[in-house]
Amino acid sequence: MKKIILAFHLIAMATAVNAQQEISYEVSFKNAIHHEAQISMTIPNVPAGPLKVRMARSSPGRYATHEFGKNVYNFKAFDASGKALALKQPAGDVYEIPTHGTSVKVTYTLFGNWIDGTYAGFDETHAHMNIPATFAFPIGMDKRPRIVKFDYAEKPNWKVATQLKPMGQDKYYAPNFQYFMDSPIEISAYNTASWQVKNPDGKIQTIHVVSHSNDEQQTIDRYAEMLKKMVAEQMMVWGELPNFDYGNYYFLHDVYPTYAGDGMEHRNSTSIVQRTPKIAGNESNLLGTFSHEFFHAWNVERLRPKTLEPFNFEHSNVSDELWLAEGFTQYYGNLLLTRAGFRTTDNAAQTFNGLVNSVLNSPGAKNFSPIAASRYAVFADAGVAIDQTNKGNIFTSYYTYGAAVALALDLRLRAEFNLTLDDYMRALWKAYGKPEIAYTVPDLQKTLGQLTKNPTFAADFFKNYIYGTAKNDYAKLLLNAGYVLRKSNPDKAYTGLGRLTFENEKAALPQTTIGTPAYNAGLDVGAILLTADGVEIKDQAALTKVTDAHKPGDVITITYSYNGQEKTTKLTFAENPALELVSIEKTGGVLTPAMQTFRDNWLQTKIK
Repeated sequence: MKKIILAFHLIAMATAVNAQQEISYEVSFKNAIHHEAQISMTIPNVPAGPLKVRMARSSPGRYATHEFGKNVYNFKAFDASGKALALKQPAGDVYEIPTHGTSVKVTYTLFGNWIDGTYAGFDETHAHMNIPATFAFPIGMDKRPRIVKFDYAEKPNWKVATQLKPMGQDKYYAPNFQYFMDSPIEISAYNTASWQVKNPDGKIQTIHVVSHSNDEQQTIDRYAEMLKKMVAEQMMVWGELPNFDYGNYYFLHDVYPTYAGDGMEHRNSTSIVQRTPKIAGNESNLLGTFSHEFFHAWNVERLRPKTLEPFNFEHSNVSDELWLAEGFTQYYGNLLLTRAGFRTTDNAAQTFNGLVNSVLNSPGAKNFSPIAASRYAVFADAGVAIDQTNKGNIFTSYYTYGAAVALALDLRLRAEFNLTLDDYMRALWKAYGKPEIAYTVPDLQKTLGQLTKNPTFAADFFKNYIYGTAKNDYAKLLLNAGYVLRKSNPDKAYTGLGRLTFENEKAALPQTTIGTPAYNAGLDVGAILLTADGVEIKDQAALTKVTDAHKPGDVITITYSYNGQEKTTKLTFAENPALELVSIEKTGGVLTPAMQTFRDNWLQTKIK
């Protein structure tokens, strides 16, 4: 009995100590019509010395910097008695309180009017919060729990949806700073539908669809039924659901045409913003983001690169592994919708065709590796630049680049080892994801070698296709499934200019792509195309007519204006490099039983 009493006493003491450390926030929305929220933060047991409080510059799920401090104003600090404290501002998003007591209260106004996964937005219909964009935090107190309380008394129909732990009375709890910053919040008069999923170990968890949209409840219910099929196919890849904290996962869904649009994964939830009038009538088109973001519950949230651990909120997070974290997720996002019956095999082929075209025909993939593409995310992932970059010539998105790597590896595992990419993902999950051990690129290679029982294959694959810029033989690999990869416009002349921008019948050239006839002719952004082969170019049809009248290898004269000076150059037409992927049946070829079996094993449902 004494041991039991002592145990309860220790628990009570630990709870009391924890409570003394809790950083608490209060949020109200009395001026939401003008996109403002009022936020206060109380910090107990503040250590002696200057206290620094800041806004984040990055966010989980994003890899570029975002200056969240720009939307904060009326920043003030007070002691426990309510007396104002002196403030310094050593940086735009950092505030310093030189002298203070043991308790400090900070208040500020936050403006938010951008509805996506990265930022915050407030209006008469809802409060949409990505935590790093919303909440200031004290530096050096990451282990302390957080409690946030919401006041929306003037909005009686609003409800809170978040992966934070509910405490009652509109209070929510996070065990530490990292968890808090990874927990988006939606407050609105949303509709919701939920269902339970049983893991192989018998644990039952609940998945919630929370939709702030102009839809009826029955639409949300029907959509939840579609998502159930998607979730079931994703479980078949991994073998189980992750163990969601507090037993719940939330799709936080905002739908309206003027929203920014986005999808942002989090540990036990995802924020999905889509630019359509409503869900009804657009169900299938909206599924892609859901499939991609839910796959992240395994891949990146728990199967996590060491380069992202712990997440740094003061600058961009550079990662070598986004080709797998985002790219493999992109591959599966579409593949699993095919397996679930929401995409046809022709739809799947179109998606794969886009991936192959991207890696075989873009200079970013030709000259830079998937790892290099991953590192460039700090500039590319919703990053903002007012100066022109050369991104089109040096960067291929790690989403498409990684998805193309996944496609090749899946097909090679099937053809050469009687294995699948599903087997590889489960092996990674078992080794690193489920135990939540952050991985490195060598860990990924090691696991592939163990799975195939062929470390040489794994070493060659990573050397050539991950660290290097070599490309797999996609035509050969896809033919195993009865798909033919071929030129879509063989023997057709090609300039590389694409569609031009015309204003007052003047053709403004875009930035040109390295290796194209236009680039080789010295044409680039800022030039005005005047004539091609003696024909005045006043619209797109005129350029198309000139191009169609020639064949690859023909040379024509181009006149153009640059900085007001008329210039002349020679352009040599090349063959159009665009590829198309079509089923062998549509080419007049024969789909063999082996091809049919390979295709079915790849694209058909795994649910028995």
